Amino acid sequence: MAHGKLSVMEGSMAIAQAIKACRPDVVSAYPITPQTHIIESLAQMVANGELDAEYIRADSEFSAASILAGASATGVRAYTASSSQGLLLMTEVIYYLARTRLPVVFTGANRQVTAPIGLQPDHQDTMSFRDAGIIELYVEDVQEAYDTHLQAFKIAEDHDVLLPVMVCVDGFVLTHVYEPVKTFEQADVDAFLPPYDPAHYMTPEKPMVFGSGTDDLNTMEFHYMNHQAVLRARDKIEAVAREYEAMFGHYHGGLIDTYATEDAEVILVAMGSVIGTLREAVDILRGEGVKVGLIKVRSFRPFPTEALKQAVGRAGAVAVFDRALSFGFQGVLATDVKTALYDAPHRPLVLGLMAGFGGREVNLDTVREIVQRARRALDAGRVPHEAEFIGLKTETLPQVFV
Repeated sequence: MAHGKLSVMEGSMAIAQAIKACRPDVVSAYPITPQTHIIESLAQMVANGELDAEYIRADSEFSAASILAGASATGVRAYTASSSQGLLLMTEVIYYLARTRLPVVFTGANRQVTAPIGLQPDHQDTMSFRDAGIIELYVEDVQEAYDTHLQAFKIAEDHDVLLPVMVCVDGFVLTHVYEPVKTFEQADVDAFLPPYDPAHYMTPEKPMVFGSGTDDLNTMEFHYMNHQAVLRARDKIEAVAREYEAMFGHYHGGLIDTYATEDAEVILVAMGSVIGTLREAVDILRGEGVKVGLIKVRSFRPFPTEALKQAVGRAGAVAVFDRALSFGFQGVLATDVKTALYDAPHRPLVLGLMAGFGGREVNLDTVREIVQRARRALDAGRVPHEAEFIGLKTETLPQVFV
């Protein structure tokens, strides 16, 4: 097993170190807070001769994603990072990358989307790509951010998958925090992640077309193949996570991770950096005699339906922390959790809760309130159909648009 080197570093630097170790041939870059430190660090590595890659400064995020498309289509490993409305500007190209089966890797440094303008994290930006046909993995701390980027290329480039992978990292909370991180020697990473072996790429010897025109006779088949590739990624994500554990000793869950769920009456479900806070809250509440557990959703797409069914066990209520809203309906994660658990052997009540929007603090008091709501729902035998907003300042609402 590789031993690695433990040091304290900023989250963005840890991500850059992981990307460097993956040996990308092309890095495209357009800065947007809070992603900027990642691509700045990679630029310095290229300038210093530490990373042998083409570093291309784009004139927009749309161009940065387009550069990845062109690079990947020629059969090389490619990477970029973005945030918020920068990610949204890439939307057209990300759909294209998925449908043309080009296995690039993105870092999505989560940040709220305008308006209002804000720099703090929620998941509205990255979860907007739920239906793009890509893989989305959410991390809870800097070590997992480092480890997951190493895994992302291996998942993306697997010939049974061949899809873009977006590693979603809460902005500032993780990109700018300093934490102890274990990084690994290049030789060990090379043993885990071999050179990219493209299944198809542009070459004069074998001409082909990417993103060709089609009609009603073929479009459904393209969508079906993309869908099947995302489904196949379920097994690959878990297999790569276990392979990484065997080589490096770190396992963050494949599709999901569970904590104290075996006898839980109420289970919290969430993604991203809030997981650490929720795990501490579970310990405190269990010390007070409250049977509460936690499920971390690591893979948002593909969605871990069967894993969730098994993990909830006989819990009476599931409280979903959502940081992205499908306006006019409910939280995005809650929608999927409700669907996944609809035919569970012991179907729990599922509460959809908006918490931590725009970086608003989630603390022990927040969790206490949510557990109390879940218990009241159990007593009543029903849950509200609409999303509930935790900590909403109702007294200020009439003044918002004055």
